[in-house]
Amino acid sequence: MNPELFFTKNTKAALKNDPPGEWMPPVPDYCIPLSAGYPAQSLVPYNEMNEAVCALIDEEKNLPFQYLGSKRVNTVKKFVRERLVERGVVLLEKEILVTAGAIQGIDLIARTFIDRDTLVVVESPSYMEGLEVFRNYTDHFITVPIDENGMQTEELEKTLKDRKEKNLPMPKLVYTIPSFHNPTGTTMSIDRRRHLLELASEYNFLIIEDDAYGELYFEERPTPIKAMDSGSRVLYLGSFSKTIAPGLRVGYVAARSDLIEPLAWFKKDLDHPFAEATLGSYLIQTDMKKRFEMLRKVYQQNCKTIISSLEKYMGEIATWQQPSGGYFVWVNIPGINTSEILVEAMQAGVSYVPGKHFFVHEQEGLSYLRLSFSFVSREEMVSAVEILSQVVKKHLNK
Repeated sequence: MNPELFFTKNTKAALKNDPPGEWMPPVPDYCIPLSAGYPAQSLVPYNEMNEAVCALIDEEKNLPFQYLGSKRVNTVKKFVRERLVERGVVLLEKEILVTAGAIQGIDLIARTFIDRDTLVVVESPSYMEGLEVFRNYTDHFITVPIDENGMQTEELEKTLKDRKEKNLPMPKLVYTIPSFHNPTGTTMSIDRRRHLLELASEYNFLIIEDDAYGELYFEERPTPIKAMDSGSRVLYLGSFSKTIAPGLRVGYVAARSDLIEPLAWFKKDLDHPFAEATLGSYLIQTDMKKRFEMLRKVYQQNCKTIISSLEKYMGEIATWQQPSGGYFVWVNIPGINTSEILVEAMQAGVSYVPGKHFFVHEQEGLSYLRLSFSFVSREEMVSAVEILSQVVKKHLNK
């Protein structure tokens, strides 16, 4: 039997792509994982989560284990709505859909709005798991470069104007990570955020605003695009993975109700009511403002450490941009194919993510790599950057 006879067109197209993460060699135990884009184990609130679970079960008995789940799921929505109001985004709770992480939100949006011939705009580079999801549904992309002020919306405008004049297909969706971008760490300027909204209105597309790192600002808090969205064209994605624990798999989509309703229809009960209830219980007993402040201080100091290490060990051979929040620093090493030296770097004791995996057109990212300052200790960061510099210099001197 040939199982491909039963596959849909989307399945066949998706399976032509490499499986997610298959490119990454096994990371040795001794390796310092600057590839790890998640919170340090010391920052995961184990004890508090244990207390939250116990309190939940003591109060509600078996209810959190049932299909409909706990009333604490609504606590999550209430927290999200109140937090978004503080950031300038005013929504009703019915305009918020809790999801199994932000990535489920991306998948639901793609499933709802994308056909195989749909044109999607993405930043170049962009979040690699997001690209993988979009590739499951379409083969057609417009890529827009990024600079120190985020997506170059003026380049997008030129492309849109040209396509319209030539009567070419126009994009339906624009996917952006405007604040503390993954992988570059850059933040889109306020003028470009406004410009993107103007383009959405003029050329009739929706914006997917992925704000997974939005709470992790070091100095000035960026204004979400959604906060300026008078035309209700933005589907806003958020996540608790970066601020509490990724294993919870709880995120959300916020948008006008007639955009949320079809997402909810496809989602059905494909989430984890117990995890959502546990999070709700945790949010009740936790001062999240203090937690956010603590995380910002830790990550800001981590960022300073990795930047100073790059300046010390790689200042003459590489360039990078200074992040103002988030998890990542994006490094360009001219003359080096970062994919080709990955195994050697791991054998020497450090891992990273090669830049090509963040691009629709992989050749654009051959000399880049992403380093995370969220997971390992500061002492390990310094050692890892020194090890990486030694591997790179060895190849530059050949």
